[in-house]
Amino acid sequence: MDRRWHKGMLGGVTGLLVILLMGAWAQAEKGRTYHLEPVTHERLLRGTDDPSAWLMYGGNYASWRFSPLTDINRHNVKKLRAAWVFQTGVPGQLTASPIVADGMLYLTASYNHLFALDAATGEVLWKYAHPLPADARICCGPTNRGVAIADDKVFMATLDARLVALDRATGAVVWNTQIDDYTKGYSATVAPLVVKNQVIVGISGGEYGVRGYLDAYDVRTGARRWRRYTIPAAGEPGSETWAGDSWKHGGGPTWVTGSYDPDLDTLFWATGNPSPDWNGDVRPGDNLYTDSVLALHPDTGEIKWYFQFTPHDVWDYDGNTDLFLLTVERGGQRVKALAQANRNGFLYVLNRSTGQFLHGTQYVDQLNWARGLDENGRPQVNPQFVPTPEAQEFICPGAAGGKNGSYTAAYSPVTKLMYVPVIESCMQMKKAAATFIQGIPYWGGGPGRTQGDDQSSYGHLSAIDPTTGAIKWRYTDAYPLFGGTLATGGGVVFTGNQDGYAMAFDDTTGELLWKFQTGSAVRGQPVTYKIDGRQYVAIPSGGGGLAVTFVGEHPLTTRGSALVVFALPR
Repeated sequence: MDRRWHKGMLGGVTGLLVILLMGAWAQAEKGRTYHLEPVTHERLLRGTDDPSAWLMYGGNYASWRFSPLTDINRHNVKKLRAAWVFQTGVPGQLTASPIVADGMLYLTASYNHLFALDAATGEVLWKYAHPLPADARICCGPTNRGVAIADDKVFMATLDARLVALDRATGAVVWNTQIDDYTKGYSATVAPLVVKNQVIVGISGGEYGVRGYLDAYDVRTGARRWRRYTIPAAGEPGSETWAGDSWKHGGGPTWVTGSYDPDLDTLFWATGNPSPDWNGDVRPGDNLYTDSVLALHPDTGEIKWYFQFTPHDVWDYDGNTDLFLLTVERGGQRVKALAQANRNGFLYVLNRSTGQFLHGTQYVDQLNWARGLDENGRPQVNPQFVPTPEAQEFICPGAAGGKNGSYTAAYSPVTKLMYVPVIESCMQMKKAAATFIQGIPYWGGGPGRTQGDDQSSYGHLSAIDPTTGAIKWRYTDAYPLFGGTLATGGGVVFTGNQDGYAMAFDDTTGELLWKFQTGSAVRGQPVTYKIDGRQYVAIPSGGGGLAVTFVGEHPLTTRGSALVVFALPR
């Protein structure tokens, strides 16, 4: 029996160690036993069709963030109460999506922390902290978006650009692979995705002038199988869209988890901003394959097709938001499609077999950087609203985008609607000189002043029909929405807001049915699962704050980041 704490464990956060018994059995010190079945490719293909589990970041390979569970529904959700709360003890935003399998819940927190909890009680079973170098290059906060799970392992990407596999029963490190040299500006915050026998992981570092890529690693050994650069080298297709050697530091990070279509055997992954972010003078051209979606062969990384959302991005819009694989109506025919609410303020719908642009619509209220999309989906840029050295114009959306890639939307196959948390905010953007120095931010400017009055900055949860782009209903919030979204078969949509409220809406009407103060801004991704006949909804909360939360009749003060798990009273 191995009762060792792992090196680098965070002090001050109490928890229980898992005791490895034999085979796939594990037991907590208080006697609860877990039978850990291997998480096979077949289990992953079922996704949330298994109501006891939430096995990947998006819930299923189509990234719907939908569960068919109906125990909690639009009629009884108002009775929802906190069943338990787990406080991470880790400062910083809690933006992760929990993973649940065989009664165990896996939650990552900032600064490379991973916790394994009893999914029904919140007991800490084991915890792991990956050491973070003091000189790590981190652009946009020390966040981690979650783990992937396969066989008997969980996989976590780290801020110093490594991929770690741990035994999911004990937390023991199985292998630890370097993705890249963090001193060059590389880091990893993405939740990996397991496809067949490979762990797919993206990279961060677009603000440091890295050359982006997507990697695949062997589940069993950690050996790298392939690497697909998102910026073509000189002479490769797409290199003509870069001037000189600007491709060498072209950006194109891949920090949002992709989707997979097993029927087409195609992996879909979005790419981020070109470098430098706000000054395009040093990189004339469309800058492929930044701000794009790539359709890849999962066994080799070969590009089948691509679509670029924002050619020659000088607004830091990225292409990094979740990709929904769904079916739309087109000319009386049902078409396998890919839909994305892009940070640039447009909702795109593509034929996912070919990459053909089907249609696009504006989903934000405030958009002035482009006058619209042409028949091929290319934005018609308004030259009045591009960054300048004077940064006088307020550009809409701002650099955070209309929907940020850090926070998920959801899709319901019941209503056939997408539920998108939206940021309405305009911002000045400044263009400045850009000189590349390895390991130093390569921005070429930066965000300026944000319009902060009540009329120009707010948020909304919008229910959008991907077939038409029509907004079916909208809930408006006083602040931009930075919380993820979950849809269920019970007719409920869950999300959270900056005021710290977890919220539930009727998926058809948009009526606010329930809210609960979590104690901190909701920045994480909600999930749901069922154990021992009881449905739970887990909502990560974390962005600072202090509040008193009631678990049953008992008050609990929450500080910083916490996972709040809800259920109906017994």
